[in-house]
Amino acid sequence: MANSNYKRQIIKDGLESVTRRWWFFLVIILLGSTIPPYVPAGYDYSDWGNLLGSIFSQAIIVSWTDVYPIFKVIPIVLIICLVLLKNKVKRVFSIYVATSYVLFAIVQNIAITEEYGLGIITGNVIMFVIVAAFWFWEAKVGKNDFTSTVRPAWRYWVIPLAFLAFWYPLNPDTMRPDFNPLYIVTSSAGLAFCMMTPVYLALLTLYYRTVNIATMRVTSLVGVIIAGYNIAVNFFFEPTLMWWNGVLHIPLLSISVYSLVLSLKKRPTE
Repeated sequence: MANSNYKRQIIKDGLESVTRRWWFFLVIILLGSTIPPYVPAGYDYSDWGNLLGSIFSQAIIVSWTDVYPIFKVIPIVLIICLVLLKNKVKRVFSIYVATSYVLFAIVQNIAITEEYGLGIITGNVIMFVIVAAFWFWEAKVGKNDFTSTVRPAWRYWVIPLAFLAFWYPLNPDTMRPDFNPLYIVTSSAGLAFCMMTPVYLALLTLYYRTVNIATMRVTSLVGVIIAGYNIAVNFFFEPTLMWWNGVLHIPLLSISVYSLVLSLKKRPTE
């Protein structure tokens, strides 16, 4: 047992060290930005933007409306259980989060499009699977500790932003604000990287002195990258139609940046 714990500590220390290196950041950024989308017939690189639009607009998630509530209720129940039962459910929570990131990779980035046939946003799939791997690793080693309750009040600023992302009050037909309370359990947010990552990171920031820092760092790094893409598209390329969707990505950007900064700080001891 002692030898097993020693090996786990070595791996943990190694991953914490590697994930804070500049070249690790560069590798993740390049994976997300330079690997082209995949379609069987190929395409001209000048058509990259249209291809991405086709895949995102026809992704698997669009046809999964019947299961949206399931993926809203499960995280609500798990977070309530974490608050009440703390570490008794932490591995179940980590497994669910890891599985969620695998689903995000599949349902948001793969589509059978009318224009191109099968389409895959390869860079996103790779990044999301990397995040999932770190959460599966956390489920195995169990480094997250959710027993601490002492924290300054200002750190709760993440909660309303995470809730806004989880609610995702956007009318899918008009892309305009729609604060229908039913969206809390019926929107597509439960299957969306951009809406659930603020929720998971918000939770980690509240306990950040006692969480798996490598998992937190990698999740927040990919969150910053994806948020940057979405902010650019929503506010600068399609502002007339997509501005409100851009607003709803601000939680991802702000909480991911905050979480990444925390993960790079030297953590104080309790």
